[in-house]
Amino acid sequence: MRKPMTPTELRNDIYRVLDDVLRSGIPQEIIRGSQTLLLVPAEGRRLRLEDLPRREALACSPDELVATHWDHEWSAEG
Repeated sequence: MRKPMTPTELRNDIYRVLDDVLRSGIPQEIIRGSQTLLLVPAEGRRLRLEDLPRREALACSPDELVATHWDHEWSAEG
């Protein structure tokens, strides 16, 4: 996602911002006070995976997760 902008920044460059959001399909955040508005195309391209921010969701490496054994936690007998 793009860098958030203020309403004043949007007003100063509104046509470029509108055209860019329509062309790319990437939303634009506008910060007004303590609230955030999101300018998105009504019917446009969806965000691509590479456009999304990367988040660290694992507390371990993927290799450690694959190597985890659950035999002591689970039994087929229920």
